[in-house]
Amino acid sequence: MFENLQDRLGSILNNLTGRGALSEKDVAEAMREVRRALLEADVALEVVRGFTDRVREKAVGAEIVKSIKPGQMVVKLVHDELVALLGEEGVAIDLNAAAPVVIMMVGLQGSGKTTTSAKIAARLEKRDRKKVMMASLDTRRPAAQEQLKQLGEQTGVATLPIVAGQSPTDIAARAVQAAKLGGHDVVILDTAGRTHIDEPLMAEMAEIKKRANPHEILLVADALTGQDAVNLARNFDERVGISGLVLTRMDGDGRGGAALSMRAVTGKPIKLIGTGEKMDALEEFHPRRVADRILGMGDIVSLVEKAAESFDAEKAQAMAARMKTGKFDLNDLAEQLGQMQKLGGMGGIMGMMPGMGKMKDQMSAAGMDDKTFARQLAIIGSMTKAERANPDILKHSRKKRIAAGSGTDAAQINKLLKMHRQMADMMKAMGGKGKGGGMMRAAMGGLAQKMGLPGGMGGIGGMPDLSKMDPKQLEALQKQAEAAGLGKGGMHGGLPGGLPGLGGPKLPGLGGGLPGLPKKK
Repeated sequence: MFENLQDRLGSILNNLTGRGALSEKDVAEAMREVRRALLEADVALEVVRGFTDRVREKAVGAEIVKSIKPGQMVVKLVHDELVALLGEEGVAIDLNAAAPVVIMMVGLQGSGKTTTSAKIAARLEKRDRKKVMMASLDTRRPAAQEQLKQLGEQTGVATLPIVAGQSPTDIAARAVQAAKLGGHDVVILDTAGRTHIDEPLMAEMAEIKKRANPHEILLVADALTGQDAVNLARNFDERVGISGLVLTRMDGDGRGGAALSMRAVTGKPIKLIGTGEKMDALEEFHPRRVADRILGMGDIVSLVEKAAESFDAEKAQAMAARMKTGKFDLNDLAEQLGQMQKLGGMGGIMGMMPGMGKMKDQMSAAGMDDKTFARQLAIIGSMTKAERANPDILKHSRKKRIAAGSGTDAAQINKLLKMHRQMADMMKAMGGKGKGGGMMRAAMGGLAQKMGLPGGMGGIGGMPDLSKMDPKQLEALQKQAEAAGLGKGGMHGGLPGGLPGLGGPKLPGLGGGLPGLPKKK
C-alpha cells in the first residue's frame, strides 16, 4: 500500500542524512519534495500543508543547528509527524459498555461493510471470546441480508433472522432486543450504503443511531479512495458522528493517501485494517509501526506477532529436531514454503525487516518471488508420497508426469530439486554444528551469494547495512524488540524460543540475532 510513498520519502531523506550540515535552503527543498511525494500519494492538500509546515518549523530551529547530524534529526521529525498524523497509539474497538454493546457499521456501497462486519464478528468470537450477533439493515441492495447470513454461517456467528418488509430502523431495534434476550455480548449492525453521499442516506443513519444507541460507529472506507476520502470522512462524522475508521483493501496497490488524510481530518482513530478477502484478514492498526514501515525502518514487532499467530509450536519443534539430524525432504520444503506464505510471502517478510525493503526488487530479479513459491508448491503437490520423501527416484518419466500435473517444465523441476539439495546439505551441516536456524537461513544464505549481496543474508541474521543505520532508527528498533519481549539486550540473542519459525523454534532466520545493534550498558 505505502510502497511508492516509502520509496519517494526514502530517497529524499537519504539525501539529507548524507550531508554534514543543513541550511534553511536544504530543508526547504527537502520539504518541497516531501510535499510533492505526499500529494502524489493522494494525501489531501490541507493535510499535506499542515504536515510540511510543522516539520519545516521544527527543522529550522535551534535544535537542528546544534545537532551533530542535522539530516538524521529531520528524518526523526518527519517520522514523529507521520506518527502524529496517523495517531500516537493504536486504538482497539471499545467493548466497555453494558451488554449488548452495539457496533454500527457505516460507509458507501462497495467499501466492504458486510464482509468487514463478518470479519470483526469472527475476530471478537475467536480472540475475545464474545458472543456476537450480526444484523443486516440493508433492505435496498439485492441479497444483502442473505449475504450477511451466509457469512454468519461461514464464520459460525449468529445472524438476526430475516423478516421481509421491515424498515432498517425496525430491524435495528429488533436486533438489539434479540441480542438482549439471547444473552449476546455484542451486536453488529450492517447498514445500507449508497454509491455516493446523499441526504436520504444520512437521515437513515441518524434515525438508526437514535433507535439503536450504538456504542461504536465505525466508518468503513476503501483505502484505494483518493482525495475524496476527506469529504467522505468529514460528511459521515458531521452527520452521524463516527468513533473510528476501518480501512479495507490495505493489501491493494493504492497510494495510501486515504489512511493519512481521514485520520487527520476527522481526528478519529483508524481502529482496524482489512488486508485481504479471507475472514481472518483483519488487523489492528498500529500508527507507529506503519510510520516505521513508510520510512523503511521495518516492523519487527508485527513480524513477531504474525509468526506467533501463524505457526504451530509443536510442529515447528518437531521439524527443527528433524533438521538437526540432517533430514530434510520435499514434504519439509513444502511445509516451510507454506509457512512463508502465511507470513505474507517473501515481499511481506522483507518489508518488515529494517533496511531490507529496497532489496525486494533484487529478490524478484533473482527469481525468488512469491509466484516462484506458488510454482514450487504446485510441483511438490504433483508428486507421489514416495517421490516427496525420496527425491532421488525422480527420473525423466516421473518429471514429465509432474510437469504436466503442475503446469511447469523439467527445467523448473530441476531447479527446485537443486535448491532442495543445497538446502538439505546446509541443514545437515548446521545440524552437525548444533545450529538449527531453519529454511530461511539456508535458502537466503545461498540466495545472497547468487545475488552478490554484501555479507550474505544468512537467515536475515547477516542483514546488510544495519550497522550503518541512523542511530535513532537503531534505538527505535531496539525499543520495538524490547516491547515484543525480546529482552533488554536488544536482539543479540535472537528471538525467544517458543516462537516457532520457519525451520525451528525461532522466527525465520533471526536465530542469530540482528548484528550491528549497540548493546545497552
